[in-house]
Amino acid sequence: MELTRRDALVALGGAGAAAGGAYTVSRLDDEEATRDVVERLVPVAEVVYPSQVEVTTDFLETYVVGRIEDREGYLGGVSDSLDTIDSYAVNLREEAFRDAPHDARDSLLRYMGVDEAEPDPDGTEAERVRYYVVNELQYAFYTSPVGGKLVGIENPVGYPGGTESYRRGP
Repeated sequence: MELTRRDALVALGGAGAAAGGAYTVSRLDDEEATRDVVERLVPVAEVVYPSQVEVTTDFLETYVVGRIEDREGYLGGVSDSLDTIDSYAVNLREEAFRDAPHDARDSLLRYMGVDEAEPDPDGTEAERVRYYVVNELQYAFYTSPVGGKLVGIENPVGYPGGTESYRRGP
């Protein structure tokens, strides 16, 4: 399954974010920083998302740009959290997080305690990574049509489907 730009727009709609400007990064003042964040999110998404899903930069870029337009300070929080992940990877594995094998990336996030941390934008390193990176990636995925379908939610918030989609039995 491939995540598309359309999936990200649906997820943004469910989040109540203004999705109109999500088609282009060029509207943002800090285009290069946004692209860097998107590229650094890909290896994290590859760990967080189910293995049968193909992570695309289009999906992540559209979602991240939509969230930046909606929330002041979001890009800085995501970037700082990704810096934290990279710092752990370099200190423990002597390589960047994106260069580590999939299993090592998963182990590193678990070592950091991200899997058990409560999301808090002002909390510990693990809590900030959980808030800005892991929870955002999960929300984007599971509110998209692809993610919703994968877990049996055929009509996520903001996705058209009408009454037929919830009248059918499981």
